[in-house]
Amino acid sequence: MGVPCSIFAAAMRCSSADAAVLTPVRRRGVEILDDPLVEASVRERSISDVARSNRLLGGLRAALRELRAARSGLAAGATLLDVGTGLADIPARARLEAEAAGIALTTIAVDDAPSLLVAGRARVSGSVCANALALPFPDHSVDVVMCSQLLHHFDDDAAPRLVRELNRVARHAVVVADLRRSWVAAAGFWLVSFPLRFHPVTRHDGVVSVLRGFTGPELECLVTGATGVTPVVRRHPGFRLTARWTPAANGASGTAAA
Repeated sequence: MGVPCSIFAAAMRCSSADAAVLTPVRRRGVEILDDPLVEASVRERSISDVARSNRLLGGLRAALRELRAARSGLAAGATLLDVGTGLADIPARARLEAEAAGIALTTIAVDDAPSLLVAGRARVSGSVCANALALPFPDHSVDVVMCSQLLHHFDDDAAPRLVRELNRVARHAVVVADLRRSWVAAAGFWLVSFPLRFHPVTRHDGVVSVLRGFTGPELECLVTGATGVTPVVRRHPGFRLTARWTPAANGASGTAAA
């Protein structure tokens, strides 16, 4: 589906706001939490730092803004699937906001770390331990499918596979929230990690994550190449980046979300 489009080659399309002086070449790096053998207590502590970072540094706000837009037109009994949920902080807030808007939102968390699902299960309606590249859900079976700060963990070959899998499961909208790559963001995260008392693993992985992040043109190119749909891509405060689109239905061409 779609046309080939390397997320690394897409950097050539960067706007002047993403000038090379502030935007390093995308790096793969190695994040400690990508190792499945990391001790469960360390993983939970570090992901707890990530949830706090989301609240303080813009990640939660960016994701919720796109989820509000994605709610438009949903029925009262809508469903939300959060892939790579961590401690499920984002779907928990999304459900509260939906309830305030008169929508009873069923939230489903997916992660491949059982310890995280146990720690976050009280925040969601249900949880499933699964690989993000092989979601155990039928085509177009969930109203809104999202992932936050997950896409940058995948390399140039696997990232389009993840986007296609999110697109396959979604019925109404897909939301991808991630990090906007910048030297300023990397240095800023390193500095604030000390007064915020982040775990050393969080500090290391956070900087690597930023350098694995995307520019707006890269993210747009990745989604379009994987799905055939041109998404709405937005930059948010805190060096956050989102892409939102309406998935293809029954194999037909999808459309960009408004």
